[in-house]
Amino acid sequence: MNRITTALLAALEALIVVAIGVGIALVPLTILWGTHYGLGIDWFVFWRAAVDVWLIGNGVDLTVLLPVQMAASLGLPGAEAPFTLTIALLGFALIAVLFGVRTGRRAAGTDYSLTAAGAAVLAYGLLAALLTFSAGTTTVTPAPVQGILLPTLVFAAGVLIGLATTPRTTPLLPGWLVRPVTDQIDRIPAELRSQIGAALRGGTAATAGILVVAGLAVTVAVLANFATVIGLYETLQADVVGGIALTIGQLAFIPNLAIWAASWFVGPGIALGTGTSVSPLGTSLDTVPGLPLFGALPQGTLEFGFLGLLVPVLVGFVVAVLVRQRLDTRPNAPHGTVRMLSTGALIGVVSGVLLGLLAWWSAGAMGPGRLADVGPTPLLVGALTVVEVGIAAALGMLVGGRRARSTDSRTEEVSTKR
Repeated sequence: MNRITTALLAALEALIVVAIGVGIALVPLTILWGTHYGLGIDWFVFWRAAVDVWLIGNGVDLTVLLPVQMAASLGLPGAEAPFTLTIALLGFALIAVLFGVRTGRRAAGTDYSLTAAGAAVLAYGLLAALLTFSAGTTTVTPAPVQGILLPTLVFAAGVLIGLATTPRTTPLLPGWLVRPVTDQIDRIPAELRSQIGAALRGGTAATAGILVVAGLAVTVAVLANFATVIGLYETLQADVVGGIALTIGQLAFIPNLAIWAASWFVGPGIALGTGTSVSPLGTSLDTVPGLPLFGALPQGTLEFGFLGLLVPVLVGFVVAVLVRQRLDTRPNAPHGTVRMLSTGALIGVVSGVLLGLLAWWSAGAMGPGRLADVGPTPLLVGALTVVEVGIAAALGMLVGGRRARSTDSRTEEVSTKR
């Protein structure tokens, strides 16, 4: 394929990704338009609603001004004034990143990798701009600059990951552009480079491990409280199509819940409104947003809730042991107690930064008044992760070295006897 064909195919793939993202919300809303409303309402009302869902799923803020009667019927303080929805339904962002990775890998397999990747990202940005400007109403108004940039950046992040993780026979960037950067990196001592690489890998792995445990905990909590969740569905009195739409929205919210569960394990927990708390020390709630999944939240004081704090400690320790064992097999590996302790501390810093950023992305405002404070506190989550994972990882780096040396000595003894 020539350069133009490659660019056009990449742009088409970006169009398909946008269509899937918007269609997840638009299809059930269109069915609702035909079955419940009998085609009696302008379809573009549902189109704008689907685009708004897609935008907020990519982190775009929505300014809401409810009609007077609707605001009064909700009974929420502050509903009569304009308020902002800032909480992201991260399932939509996750889908965009995954498809972006696929697009990046496809681009890496062509003769014009940068052209394909650039065309895909540019097309995605143009489509995001068109959708943003088609969604505004007097009731819900997306932030225009965010609407153009944030969805594009989310997709572009996936494309870059796909490009970077795909093996290539030829370099992605020209030598004149890469050489100054590699020259500066080569000036860093090899032992320090190895230490930084180990910290980046270990911190990323520790964050992933905490999130995996958190996801399993969310699954167990939903299954254990399934009757409560179904009861909340029934109280909403939604029809079949409305129930499907609600379920899709909650599925898009599951990544948020996994990050919130990780914040719970770290210690700070989350808030579901100003003055509320869900943490290992106990749950203190007032009126919560009407999502049936919130029926899986822990209730009251948990006698053994403090055991949840062991999750980041154990994950940090195990990851550090594995990192140390792998590190000892490489040339120019850092040596010495101080180096090992500092590497463990850096693992904690990397994990804290990543989990803090995820906590920031998962939190926001779900409504007016006290519902403007929902989710974890990013700085607190990040700081406690640094301490918990960092201390455990520092110990793991030391223990991992001892285990590696004992294994090597036993191997030498066996070979000597033979």
